[in-house]
Amino acid sequence: MIANLQCVVLDCADVVELSRFYQSLLGGVVNQPDPRWSLGEGWATLHTGGGFVLAFQRVEDHRPPQWPDSAHPQQFHLDLGVKDLERAQEDVLKRGATLLDASDGKRSWGIFADPAGHPFCLVRD
Repeated sequence: MIANLQCVVLDCADVVELSRFYQSLLGGVVNQPDPRWSLGEGWATLHTGGGFVLAFQRVEDHRPPQWPDSAHPQQFHLDLGVKDLERAQEDVLKRGATLLDASDGKRSWGIFADPAGHPFCLVRD
């Protein structure tokens, strides 16, 4: 095992609206303080009662998915928590991931794509 699932991140146009929608379905706390994420205009979180976290990321010119239209695919990514970011980065690359945007030492995450091209982040616990 390299990592643990921290949250699922959904792209959207309005992070507050979508976080409140999911809160109405799942309960929980919107934008609960958590050192793993910086909150702001373009980012919101929902900590559910069961401990699972959904995050919402604003994307300019967001194009909503249209099931099952591949021209408008599903839009989310996984944040995977790791103890040692550099070692985990090496491990996922050996397993077939592609580096999209490396942690430059100033931030606590790196962005990768799985073998099918889906993005995911490794985030230092």
